Amino acid sequence: MGTDGARALLERAGNLTLQTGNLLNWGCLRKKCPATPGEEVRDCIQKTLTEWSSKIGQDLNQEILEVLECTVAQAIEKINPEERDELKVSAKLFIVGSNSSSIRGAVDLACSALGVAQLDSVIIAPPPIEDGTGLSLEYLQPYWQELENLVQNKKIVAIGTSDLDKTLLEQLYLWAQVKPSSNQVNLASCCVMPPDLTAFAKQFDVQLLTHNDPKELLCEASFQEVLQESIQNMKAHEWIPLWLLRYSVIVKSRGIIKSKGYIMQAKRNAS
Repeated sequence: MGTDGARALLERAGNLTLQTGNLLNWGCLRKKCPATPGEEVRDCIQKTLTEWSSKIGQDLNQEILEVLECTVAQAIEKINPEERDELKVSAKLFIVGSNSSSIRGAVDLACSALGVAQLDSVIIAPPPIEDGTGLSLEYLQPYWQELENLVQNKKIVAIGTSDLDKTLLEQLYLWAQVKPSSNQVNLASCCVMPPDLTAFAKQFDVQLLTHNDPKELLCEASFQEVLQESIQNMKAHEWIPLWLLRYSVIVKSRGIIKSKGYIMQAKRNAS
């Protein structure tokens, strides 16, 4: 069946959940290193889709599912409960579909995929806004409230932000019940940390981190293109990514990355 079977399933499903598993076990990606974050995401999604579709009809039931789970079983690597205390599990969540209700589902899926009860830290990338509109506290509030609920429910230990300037970080900090523990700064847009941001972070014990992620790590057009290439799905244009989560598992004592991967969810917008 292969690609034909995968296409048939995609044409009937309403949602797609994709998990790459541990990328550190992927020899083909190692050879291409260093890739940009955007190239890495595309490669991972494409390889996962291709591997998954090749198994359709061989060891997967052709039952029609509303939510398709696209994973490669041998790549999934759960954390040994006996090692949990020695590891830090962190994630960065990119909301693509601009919907705060996606956050809980993303965190639940990450916990399930890794076999843990909670994540040690989650950083949220600012969700997409309309052109010409500035990012505001009012816009961020529903997303932050979802994260706060997850902290209160012990699904996350610490929460952080990305790409907030001093003014917006201060507004969020003063308003929030659960304070941001960190803020990522993109060094592509500023090669030196802004002094006002550094001073505020030091005063209120907010850790400043750096990153090199683009504003849109996975846009709608890019995902549809990968879907088309991987499965030759003639209705790829109907699929819209909702969110993308990148996780890493680090050995605390040695600072070594033990596991890294992506989880994403998309929905079919059939007209």
